[in-house]
Amino acid sequence: MHPLHLFAYCPRCGSHRFVENDASSKRCEDCGFVYYLNPKASVAAFVMDHRSRLLVCRRAFEPSRGMLDLPGGFTECGETAEEAVVRELSEEIGWKPRSMRYLFSYPNIYRYSGFDVHTMDLFFLCRSDEPLDHLTPHDDVASCFWLSREAIHPDEFAFQSMRQAITRLLDDDSCWRAD
Repeated sequence: MHPLHLFAYCPRCGSHRFVENDASSKRCEDCGFVYYLNPKASVAAFVMDHRSRLLVCRRAFEPSRGMLDLPGGFTECGETAEEAVVRELSEEIGWKPRSMRYLFSYPNIYRYSGFDVHTMDLFFLCRSDEPLDHLTPHDDVASCFWLSREAIHPDEFAFQSMRQAITRLLDDDSCWRAD
Protein backbone atom coordinates (compact mmCIF):
# COMPACT_ATOMS: atom_id res chain seq x y z
CA MET A 1 0.00 0.00 0.00
CA HIS A 2 1.30 3.44 -0.90
CA PRO A 3 1.93 5.47 2.29
CA LEU A 4 -0.31 8.33 1.10
CA HIS A 5 -3.34 6.03 1.35
CA LEU A 6 -2.82 5.86 5.12
CA PHE A 7 -3.53 9.58 5.52
CA ALA A 8 -7.31 10.07 5.62
CA TYR A 9 -7.60 13.51 7.21
CA CYS A 10 -6.06 16.87 6.39
CA PRO A 11 -3.28 17.66 8.90
CA ARG A 12 -4.12 21.37 8.69
CA CYS A 13 -7.91 21.50 9.20
CA GLY A 14 -8.88 17.88 9.98
CA SER A 15 -11.22 17.52 7.00
CA HIS A 16 -11.97 14.04 5.69
CA ARG A 17 -12.01 15.51 2.16
CA PHE A 18 -8.28 14.87 1.83
CA VAL A 19 -7.89 13.44 -1.68
CA GLU A 20 -5.10 12.22 -3.93
CA ASN A 21 -3.58 15.14 -5.82
CA ASP A 22 -0.94 13.17 -7.76
CA ALA A 23 1.39 10.21 -7.15
CA SER A 24 3.27 11.98 -4.34
CA SER A 25 0.74 14.35 -2.78
CA LYS A 26 -2.74 14.78 -1.30
CA ARG A 27 -4.88 17.93 -1.33
CA CYS A 28 -7.60 19.05 1.04
CA GLU A 29 -10.79 19.99 -0.82
CA ASP A 30 -11.86 22.22 2.09
CA CYS A 31 -8.81 24.35 2.95
CA GLY A 32 -6.63 23.75 -0.13
CA PHE A 33 -3.64 22.42 1.83
CA VAL A 34 -1.36 20.17 -0.26
CA TYR A 35 0.72 17.54 1.55
CA TYR A 36 3.76 16.15 -0.27
CA LEU A 37 5.15 12.78 0.74
CA ASN A 38 8.92 13.13 0.36
CA PRO A 39 11.55 10.54 1.28
CA LYS A 40 13.04 10.57 4.76
CA ALA A 41 16.79 11.22 4.85
CA SER A 42 18.95 8.41 6.16
CA VAL A 43 22.72 7.99 6.41
CA ALA A 44 25.08 5.03 6.34
CA ALA A 45 28.83 4.89 6.90
CA PHE A 46 31.45 2.80 5.16
CA VAL A 47 33.96 2.69 8.03
CA MET A 48 37.38 1.52 6.82
CA ASP A 49 40.20 0.66 9.18
CA HIS A 50 43.95 1.09 8.69
CA ARG A 51 44.06 -2.31 6.93
CA SER A 52 41.33 -1.33 4.40
CA ARG A 53 38.74 -3.60 5.98
CA LEU A 54 35.09 -2.60 6.12
CA LEU A 55 33.15 -2.50 9.37
CA VAL A 56 29.82 -4.29 9.08
CA CYS A 57 27.08 -4.71 11.64
CA ARG A 58 24.51 -7.41 12.26
CA ARG A 59 20.99 -6.06 12.83
CA ALA A 60 19.54 -6.71 16.29
CA PHE A 61 15.92 -5.93 15.41
CA GLU A 62 13.38 -6.07 12.60
CA PRO A 63 13.21 -5.23 9.85
CA SER A 64 15.76 -7.74 8.58
CA ARG A 65 16.95 -8.88 12.00
CA GLY A 66 20.19 -10.85 11.75
CA MET A 67 21.19 -9.55 8.33
CA LEU A 68 24.25 -7.42 7.66
CA ASP A 69 24.07 -3.64 7.72
CA LEU A 70 26.26 -0.57 7.86
CA PRO A 71 26.22 1.75 10.86
CA GLY A 72 23.77 4.57 10.26
CA GLY A 73 20.16 5.61 10.57
CA PHE A 74 17.64 8.37 10.12
CA THR A 75 18.57 12.03 10.31
CA GLU A 76 16.91 14.11 12.99
CA CYS A 77 15.16 17.45 12.44
CA GLY A 78 17.68 20.29 12.23
CA GLU A 79 20.62 17.91 11.80
CA THR A 80 22.96 17.82 8.79
CA ALA A 81 23.73 14.49 7.15
CA GLU A 82 27.31 14.75 8.45
CA GLU A 83 26.07 15.35 12.00
CA ALA A 84 23.79 12.33 11.65
CA VAL A 85 26.75 10.15 10.61
CA VAL A 86 28.74 11.24 13.68
CA ARG A 87 25.75 10.71 16.01
CA GLU A 88 24.82 7.31 14.55
CA LEU A 89 28.42 6.02 14.71
CA SER A 90 28.66 7.16 18.32
CA GLU A 91 25.30 5.59 19.24
CA GLU A 92 25.81 2.31 17.41
CA ILE A 93 29.52 1.52 17.80
CA GLY A 94 30.91 4.10 20.24
CA TRP A 95 33.25 5.77 17.72
CA LYS A 96 33.46 9.30 16.33
CA PRO A 97 35.09 9.79 12.92
CA ARG A 98 37.61 12.59 12.47
CA SER A 99 36.73 12.98 8.81
CA MET A 100 34.26 11.68 6.28
CA ARG A 101 33.51 11.99 2.60
CA TYR A 102 30.12 11.84 0.92
CA LEU A 103 30.05 9.16 -1.79
CA PHE A 104 26.56 8.72 -3.27
CA SER A 105 22.89 8.08 -2.52
CA TYR A 106 20.22 5.49 -3.29
CA PRO A 107 16.46 5.50 -2.69
CA ASN A 108 15.06 2.74 -0.52
CA ILE A 109 11.85 1.50 1.05
CA TYR A 110 12.20 0.71 4.74
CA ARG A 111 9.34 -1.43 6.03
CA TYR A 112 8.63 -0.45 9.63
CA SER A 113 5.63 -1.57 11.70
CA GLY A 114 3.74 -2.46 8.53
CA PHE A 115 4.41 0.95 6.99
CA ASP A 116 6.59 1.58 3.93
CA VAL A 117 8.92 4.46 4.76
CA HIS A 118 10.44 5.87 1.58
CA THR A 119 14.01 6.94 2.27
CA MET A 120 16.93 8.58 0.53
CA ASP A 121 20.02 6.84 1.88
CA LEU A 122 23.19 8.95 1.84
CA PHE A 123 26.45 6.98 1.97
CA PHE A 124 29.67 8.32 3.48
CA LEU A 125 33.23 6.98 3.64
CA CYS A 126 34.93 7.26 7.04
CA ARG A 127 38.51 6.14 7.68
CA SER A 128 40.48 5.37 10.78
CA ASP A 129 44.27 5.53 10.92
CA GLU A 130 44.30 3.58 14.16
CA PRO A 131 43.16 0.06 15.02
CA LEU A 132 39.50 0.06 16.01
CA ASP A 133 39.47 -3.09 18.10
CA HIS A 134 37.58 -1.40 20.96
CA LEU A 135 34.24 -1.03 19.16
CA THR A 136 31.23 -2.20 21.12
CA PRO A 137 27.80 -2.69 19.54
CA HIS A 138 25.00 -0.55 21.01
CA ASP A 139 21.50 0.60 20.08
CA ASP A 140 20.09 -1.62 17.30
CA VAL A 141 23.39 -3.39 16.48
CA ALA A 142 23.73 -7.02 17.61
CA SER A 143 27.40 -7.29 16.64
CA CYS A 144 30.00 -5.55 14.53
CA PHE A 145 33.06 -6.97 12.81
CA TRP A 146 35.57 -6.30 10.05
CA LEU A 147 35.49 -7.84 6.57
CA SER A 148 38.11 -7.75 3.86
CA ARG A 149 37.01 -6.68 0.40
CA GLU A 150 37.07 -10.28 -0.80
CA ALA A 151 34.80 -11.47 2.03
CA ILE A 152 31.97 -9.01 1.33
CA HIS A 153 28.85 -10.33 -0.42
CA PRO A 154 26.18 -7.72 -1.24
CA ASP A 155 23.31 -10.23 -1.04
CA GLU A 156 23.99 -10.66 2.70
CA PHE A 157 23.00 -7.04 3.40
CA ALA A 158 19.54 -6.11 4.62
CA PHE A 159 18.24 -3.51 2.19
CA GLN A 160 18.19 -2.98 -1.56
CA SER A 161 19.90 0.41 -1.27
CA MET A 162 22.60 -1.15 0.91
CA ARG A 163 23.20 -3.95 -1.61
CA GLN A 164 23.49 -1.38 -4.42
CA ALA A 165 25.88 0.75 -2.36
CA ILE A 166 28.04 -2.24 -1.37
CA THR A 167 28.26 -3.33 -5.02
CA ARG A 168 29.30 0.17 -6.04
CA LEU A 169 31.88 0.34 -3.24
CA LEU A 170 33.36 -3.02 -4.26
CA ASP A 171 33.75 -1.76 -7.84
CA ASP A 172 35.51 1.47 -6.81
CA ASP A 173 39.22 0.85 -6.21
CA SER A 174 39.75 4.39 -4.91
CA CYS A 175 37.63 3.66 -1.83
CA TRP A 176 39.88 0.76 -0.85
CA ARG A 177 43.17 2.69 -0.90
CA ALA A 178 44.28 4.35 2.29
CA ASP A 179 44.53 8.09 1.71
